[in-house]
Amino acid sequence: IRATLTATGDMPTPAGTCLCGDVGLAGEIRQGTRIEPRISEAEKLGMTSIIIPANNLKGIDTSGRTIKINEVSKVEEAFRLLFA
Repeated sequence: IRATLTATGDMPTPAGTCLCGDVGLAGEIRQGTRIEPRISEAEKLGMTSIIIPANNLKGIDTSGRTIKINEVSKVEEAFRLLFA
């Protein structure tokens, strides 16, 4: 699965990377619901990296995961991870 972000000039996101969460008007990434099933599904689909809202992993066991989990609190942080 590969997505394109038109706001960045049609730059493709890296293959194997997915994102989840809600974006606020000020560019903050808000915590999402059901984060553990989302990570599991991304892993099943063969994703190698996922970007999720900061602090969304509280109380969740991530040991044994093959997917790299990145937590961000601002859109700028996600862009740095995706395009740096």
